[in-house]
Amino acid sequence: MTTLTTTPLAPLLHRLFEEADAASPGVSTAMARLSAEERERLMRSKTDYLDYYRHLKDLPLPVSRETGALLYILARGCNARSIVEFGTSFGISTLHLAAALRDNGGGNLITTEFEPSKVARARANLTAGGLIDLVEIRVGDALQTLKVNPPETVDLLLLDGAKALYPDILSLVESRLRPGAFIVADNADYCPDYLAYVRSPANGYMSTPFAEDVELSMRVG
Repeated sequence: MTTLTTTPLAPLLHRLFEEADAASPGVSTAMARLSAEERERLMRSKTDYLDYYRHLKDLPLPVSRETGALLYILARGCNARSIVEFGTSFGISTLHLAAALRDNGGGNLITTEFEPSKVARARANLTAGGLIDLVEIRVGDALQTLKVNPPETVDLLLLDGAKALYPDILSLVESRLRPGAFIVADNADYCPDYLAYVRSPANGYMSTPFAEDVELSMRVG
């Protein structure tokens, strides 16, 4: 048995995923006002992402159930003790990662979120899941908050915030990634520059698509 599959976390995650399914962006009033072309532009923008994600402040925007399981498996498999997450939202991915830390014997997860209402939701969910003691939530723009007191080493990096910022966030953390560290980038197809970087062996990564919406990379040098 694992923290992920037992009470209180298992029923909490089941409820959160059910709520996320019911509140998907496809039924969001704010999103419905935008054309498909405008949504695509905003997803790829390096300048308008704050306004875009404010439109989505009441939506959980979670990883998929399969990606959640992948995060737990990777963190457990590499015996992660230090994790960085870009994009907390309601904390569903954070719960998976923190559960792995718990089952690894402890550690620290730094996660980032600029929307205060989402921070409150995530903090409540992490408390309900019994994992808040393993998590530091940094509130504000991750381009600034991750510059301060970075961890000495990073075993796993999750990129699940504004897609156009993936190269910038990776650049902030890159020197801290230990050999063998994993980088999981959700919806990375929205950032071709990021994909080109991690898929080039010259940059020190081995990288491959996973499922339909994730790029899984490993630091090899």
